[in-house]
Amino acid sequence: MPRQPALFGVHFARQLWRLTRVYWRSRDAGWGGLLLALAIALELGTVYANILIANGQRAIFDALELKAGGRLVAAIGIFLTAAAALVTATTLRIYVRQALEIRWREQLTSFFLDRWIAPAAYAQMQRNRDAIDNPDQRVAEDVRDFVASSLGLSLSLLSAVVTLFTFGGLLWRLSRDWPLQAFGIAFEIPGFMMWVAVAFSLLSIAAAHFVGRRLVPINYAKLRVEADFRYGLVQFRDNVERVVLSRGQAVERLAARSRFQQIVENWWQLIRAQRNLSFLTSGVGQLNELVPILVAAPAYFAGSITLGHVAQVRFAYGQVAGGLGWFVNAYQEIARWRANVERLCSFLHAMERAERDLDASNVVVAASPRHVLRLADLRLESPGGRVVLDRVNATVAPGDRVAIVGPSGTGKTMLMRAIVGMWPFGAGRIEVPAGAHAMFLPQRPYIPAGTLRAALSFPAPEGTFPDERIREMLRLVGLERFEGRLADDEQWEQQLSPHEQQQVGFVRLLLHEPEWVFIDKATSDLEEDVARRLYGLLAERLPKATVVSVAQRPEIADYHTRRWTLVPGAAGVSLRAA
Repeated sequence: MPRQPALFGVHFARQLWRLTRVYWRSRDAGWGGLLLALAIALELGTVYANILIANGQRAIFDALELKAGGRLVAAIGIFLTAAAALVTATTLRIYVRQALEIRWREQLTSFFLDRWIAPAAYAQMQRNRDAIDNPDQRVAEDVRDFVASSLGLSLSLLSAVVTLFTFGGLLWRLSRDWPLQAFGIAFEIPGFMMWVAVAFSLLSIAAAHFVGRRLVPINYAKLRVEADFRYGLVQFRDNVERVVLSRGQAVERLAARSRFQQIVENWWQLIRAQRNLSFLTSGVGQLNELVPILVAAPAYFAGSITLGHVAQVRFAYGQVAGGLGWFVNAYQEIARWRANVERLCSFLHAMERAERDLDASNVVVAASPRHVLRLADLRLESPGGRVVLDRVNATVAPGDRVAIVGPSGTGKTMLMRAIVGMWPFGAGRIEVPAGAHAMFLPQRPYIPAGTLRAALSFPAPEGTFPDERIREMLRLVGLERFEGRLADDEQWEQQLSPHEQQQVGFVRLLLHEPEWVFIDKATSDLEEDVARRLYGLLAERLPKATVVSVAQRPEIADYHTRRWTLVPGAAGVSLRAA
């Protein structure tokens, strides 16, 4: 469990500002400001409606005490008018708040998505030792909860402050001249009921913080263990066939139960902390109902105030106690909100660190005005600093077809990642063709959920290519059985076998017709004759394309015009170009 942070403080204020300024400096800030102003106006409207209700209640009880039917009817009219205004303001307030909430969430979600899915940023985050757990949950759920809690807490705090000052003044006036007596001595304390409310609420706030302070780290841990459990289940779902074939069900079941046991342990910690806080808040709530009546009773029995006066004092005291008790009543929500802020800021910090690492890399990737791929004095290292490739100098001209060959562990994939800007460890310069249409085909292509048409068109949007052309490419690569399923919406990553997924990668190349093609072991799961046919299709259909591929098989190297051989040596791996 992370260290227990202070509930509020300078560090928290800085974290909060980093998150809130994303929206309030965005292009949608104008609409957001308008909605926020409207929400504030409606909050003030509810406070004013409550004042009218307090006056109506006093008039009703005074009419009952005097047995005045006419006055009772008029008082009920005042009360119903105030109640209608309160209902209207409350309903509109909820609508406006939710409208602002979704606009804010949209901007903040886009901000995190843009940073997270930025080129090479996520891969670099995963290499860092302090890799963030469950970034998907932070984008999907923590952003949602942060926005909802930020709006809910800020507007309720505003309402509490306005209520406190408005009804505080009313309560002060109502109890300004009450006669008090203690030990046979009569005296007066101006605004006595107001002082009672303040003293009682301050004690409640101190007690709530003492009892509930552990909720912040417990809620932080809750978000993590819930996400870990869900991630494990999703991972099993996506790999169920491989788990079953490996007879690994028992191990997966044990791992899932172990992760769920962490949820159980966290849950017991949470409910014990909430139980203690609930005892306090419920007790304070009940006492707030009784305290104003007990304090006002002597003045009422002495004939100094009317029954309607008592009813108005009771209502005003409840509003003041609610305003002063905002911290007590909102403590659990504040604790959850604090955990959301911590998780989002730690995620943002990790992304910024990844970006700094990439920016500070000595491996410079720049555009080549000559439209060639050039490696100049390139040295590639492992994340720990071990030199893998050293003093690499090579050039690929347009139309070349280069096979990268060498023993396992010599850095073939590392070199390919460096060329596409995803390996920052090392030094040297990589020049890539400026403005060229390039595609990278990894060993296992990404297959998004949705229609097969969309999966085959990726990274272009669905509808970019005519269906007949897609069917033609399916036939060419040997996937003709899927011709009639272009509109089927499936989890295609699970539906397609590993070798079918690699064939999908070649369908994409044939559809997009890139000028430069980078292939990393993309035929490793295919039979030799299928791999030969696919490389033959590249030569036939994309005769002018420049191809750089990691060739694990000798037959693949035959489809290339040049060869880069990685040779291990005492000082690291060197590259021999031919």
